[in-house]
Amino acid sequence: MGYYPWSSLLTISTNSKKAIWLDTRFQTNSLFSSLSVDLLPMINLKRGEVVQWYLGGGLRLNPLYRIADADADLVTIDGYSLNVGVRISPLKQNRRFQVALELNPYVKDKFDSGVLKSHFGLVYIFGKRKKEATVTETPVNP
Repeated sequence: MGYYPWSSLLTISTNSKKAIWLDTRFQTNSLFSSLSVDLLPMINLKRGEVVQWYLGGGLRLNPLYRIADADADLVTIDGYSLNVGVRISPLKQNRRFQVALELNPYVKDKFDSGVLKSHFGLVYIFGKRKKEATVTETPVNP
């Protein structure tokens, strides 16, 4: 789960350590009729303990657009995007905390306009912690 504060995006992902994963982004800080959802399948290009490079693309949907336009489709497709990014785990003691940087070319659904977006955010990976192996000491008889 993460947040891109300057883009006002809340992100919820499947396991981003797998080769292929899904990132879902919810636009916040907007009118109800402008709230959009991005569905972004991602592919990890290179994963290490500290740095993870990924590439993906997807679709921006607006399930609430019918509030503004009663004649709109039930789910409106707003546009399409390509995502190239990196997640960096800067803290050695907690690799679950990540800083995310991303470039995101985006085009409208009719391909009549587009914009190059950049995102900067913070991500925390929830999940089960690995159990530490317990080492039992054997007493030494004198």
